Amino acid sequence: MKYEWIMAAAFAVFSIGAATASPLPPNAAATTADKGRPAEDIARDADRKPGEMIAFAGIKSGDKVVDLIPGKGYFTRIFAKAVGPNGHVYAYFPSELDGMLKGKEPSIAAITSDRTNYPNVSLIHAPVMKFATPEPVDVVWTSQNYHDMHDSFFGPADLAVVNKAIYNALKPGGTYVVLDHAAAAGSGLRDTETLHRIDPAAVKKEVTAAGFEFVGADDALKNPADPHDKNVFDASIRGKTDQFIFKFRKPRH
Repeated sequence: MKYEWIMAAAFAVFSIGAATASPLPPNAAATTADKGRPAEDIARDADRKPGEMIAFAGIKSGDKVVDLIPGKGYFTRIFAKAVGPNGHVYAYFPSELDGMLKGKEPSIAAITSDRTNYPNVSLIHAPVMKFATPEPVDVVWTSQNYHDMHDSFFGPADLAVVNKAIYNALKPGGTYVVLDHAAAAGSGLRDTETLHRIDPAAVKKEVTAAGFEFVGADDALKNPADPHDKNVFDASIRGKTDQFIFKFRKPRH
C-alpha cells in the first residue's frame, strides 16, 4: 500500500509539472530550423538556448528588433526568422569596433547582404553613443557585450547616454533585454575589462536609471558552479560561464 501511495503522489507531481510547463511559442521553436544558419551556430544552440531566449524576450512575429553588438550574427539570424517577413531586424554594429577590425567590413554584412535568406535584416553601422533607429522598435537585445561598452576600446561609452537612447528608440511598452557574463556580487564594474564580466546589480542600476522598469530575470544560462574569478575566455570556463538575463520595459504611459 505504501508503494502504491508513493507512486500515485509521484505521478500527480509529474502530471502537474507537465500541465503547467509552457511550450515554446511557434516562432521560437521554428527559429533553429533555419537552413541558412552556419554549422558553428547550430553547434552552440545547446548552450545558448535560442528558443527559450525568444520566449523570454517576448519577440513576436512582425516585431521590429535591434540586435545591439551582434558579433557574427548568431542571434541576428534567429531573430530574423522569429519576426518573420512582416518584421525587421536591425543589426547595430557600433563603429567603435572598427579599430579592432582593422578596416575590415563588419562580419554581420554576410547576413545583411543575403537577401534570399534574410531580406528582413539591415545593418546600422554607427557610434553606440549616437544610438538611434530608423523607426520605433519593439525590442532591443544585447548579449554578452553590455560589459564591453564600459571598456577602453569603446571609449568607454557613457552608459547613461546609451541606455537613454535605447529607451527613446523603443515603442511605449517596448522591451530591453541584457544578457551577459556575471561577475561576483558587489564587484560593480571592476571586472569588465579584465574578466569580461559585470555585476548584474550594476546593470540593473544603470538601466533602471534611464527610466526602464525591471520586468524579471531568466535563469536558463545560470551556472552556480562558476567561481566568477576567471576570464570568460579561460579554457576551464569558456562556454560554461554563469550568465544572467534581465528584461526591462519602457513604461506605456
